[in-house]
Formats: sequence, C-alpha cells, structure tokens
Amino acid sequence: MPPYSKERRLLQVVVEIPAGTNHEQHYDPATHEFVPTQQAGVERVVEFLPFPGNYGFVPGTRSTTQANSTSVQPVQALVLAESAPAGTILEVVPIGVVLLDVDGALEQTILAVPARPAQRILPDVTDWATLQRRYPAVRQALGLWFQHRNPSAATRIAGWKDEKYAEQQIKAQLQ
Repeated sequence: MPPYSKERRLLQVVVEIPAGTNHEQHYDPATHEFVPTQQAGVERVVEFLPFPGNYGFVPGTRSTTQANSTSVQPVQALVLAESAPAGTILEVVPIGVVLLDVDGALEQTILAVPARPAQRILPDVTDWATLQRRYPAVRQALGLWFQHRNPSAATRIAGWKDEKYAEQQIKAQLQ
C-alpha cells in the first residue's frame, strides 16, 4: 500500500489501535492480521489512560530506532480523531511530530488530523501553529500520555516539531 492516496494524493495512516482503548495490537504483515502486542508473554495493556487518538502507521515507510538499527518498522502516527476500527485507512494531514527518548532510543510519532474536515475533532487545525494557538493543552496532555503509557520504559519528551518536519521525515522514510 502506498503512503499517499492515488485519488487525492493525501498521506494515509493504517489504524492499528483505535482511540479510546488500552489494548495494544499491531499489524502482522506475515499473516495480514492485527495481533495483540506481547510483553513478557502477556498481552500488553496500557495501565494509564487509553489511547488519545487512533495509533497506527504510514504504509510504504520504514524507520529504525537509534538504539537498535536492526528493528525496522513503518513510521508511527497518532491521528487525533474519533475512534476508528483497526484496519481503517485514514487520509490525514500531518501537523507535527513528538520526539521521544525511550530507554535511550530516539523514537518519533507523527501527529495528524483527518484530511476531511467533517472527521476532525479539533476544528480548523491543519498545522502545528494552529494547534498550539487554539488548543495549547493538547501538547501537555499528549506529553503526559506518552511519558506514562509504558511504566516499564523510561520515556521523556525529547522535543516537538511542526508539520514541515513531519513531511520531511515521512519522505525520508519512504521505501
């Protein structure tokens, strides 16, 4: 699947974890199924607040973490919208990036909103500056959520970037 839709040439995100759930899962390309994420042989459940958006990936991309360059996965994304079922393909507008230091490895997650205005829960937000101006608490809430979603990992916010940085990172990670 390509990272951009054919018809409208908009960025696409495949939802793996719907907004509002605490149960982590991921897409297994070998079986073409969504399977629960395992941690120490047990299904991983976020022991904090549920996912604040639809968490998934940008198809047709590959990124590596700094700590383990052999761990390759698609670019991760969090779509700030109402809950969508796993497997839903959303056309989105990237609005920023949260940079995370997780146990010494730099990870990044693209922040996005639906491309269709009728699907947006944050009206008029299509860029980082507007999100900051209209909804400044969103950054704080997301920062706390990312820092506390996995108590077994030392996670700190390494930084926030705008939509231009997000687009650069996506293009740099195209297969």
